[in-house]
Amino acid sequence: MRSIVVFADRADPKTTNRVEMALSLARAARGHVTVLVDTPVARFMAMDAMGGSYLAADAIRDAVANDDTYAAELTAQLGREDVPFDIVRSEDEPVDALAACGVLADVIVLSRDCKFAGQLAVSTRAPVLIVPDAGIILPVARAMVAWNGSDEAAAALRASLPLLRAAGQVELVTVGEKLAGFPAIDAVQYLSRHGVSAQLRNLVRRGSVEETLAAAASHAHTQLLVMGAYGHSRLREFLLGGVTRYFLDAETGPAMLLAH
Repeated sequence: MRSIVVFADRADPKTTNRVEMALSLARAARGHVTVLVDTPVARFMAMDAMGGSYLAADAIRDAVANDDTYAAELTAQLGREDVPFDIVRSEDEPVDALAACGVLADVIVLSRDCKFAGQLAVSTRAPVLIVPDAGIILPVARAMVAWNGSDEAAAALRASLPLLRAAGQVELVTVGEKLAGFPAIDAVQYLSRHGVSAQLRNLVRRGSVEETLAAAASHAHTQLLVMGAYGHSRLREFLLGGVTRYFLDAETGPAMLLAH
C-alpha cells in the first residue's frame, strides 16, 4: 500500500487519527500520502421565495479561504514528518472527490463514524480502510477475513494482502455451510501462495450473519476485519444496509478494510 489517500476535515476531531494512520501505512510500505481537503460548494446553494436557486457567494469564499488556510497548516505540519505527501483541494461532494483521488490509490483511509464510508466503498475501486477511534498498531496481531465466496470478498482479500502478510495471525471465516461463488479453500490457497498462512474456520450461525461475525471477531480480539462491501447502487446501500452497514454503524469494533 504505497499510494494512500486520507480525508481531512478541520471540523472533525478524528482527522488527526486518520492522518496518523495514513502516515503509519506509508512508513511501513515506504509509500506516499495524499491528503484531501474538500470544500463541497454545492452545499452553499440556497432557494429563494420564488423557487429559484442561487449560491451564497460570500459563504463560499469564506469556506474556501478557511480550507485553503487549513491545507497550508497541514502542509507545514506534514513537512515535519518523514513521509512524502501532497495536499489535494476539491470543491466536489466528498464521495466524488475521494473517488477521483482514489483512481490510482492503493487505499483510502476514513474514520469509523464517517457517514459516507459505505457509499464510498461501493463507489470506488480503491479499498477503504476504516480506522477505529483507538487507531491501529501496525503490524496487526490478529486479522480476520470474512469470506462468502463473492467477487466483493475476493476484491477485499486481494487488497488486504500487504496488511495480512505482516499480521501475526490470520483467520478466514465463513458463516453457515453453503456458500456460492469461490470456495473458501481456494481463498486459503491464494493467501498461501502470497506468503500468508491462514486458518480456515466455519462459524455456526447464531442470530444474523453480521451478529455471528461480530461475536467471533470480538472473541478472537480481532484488530482488522477484511470484508467485501455490498450494494448494487448507492440507494440500495443506504436503504438496505446489511452486513456492511451493521459494522459501519457499530460504535466499537476492529479496523475494517472494505472493497467492492
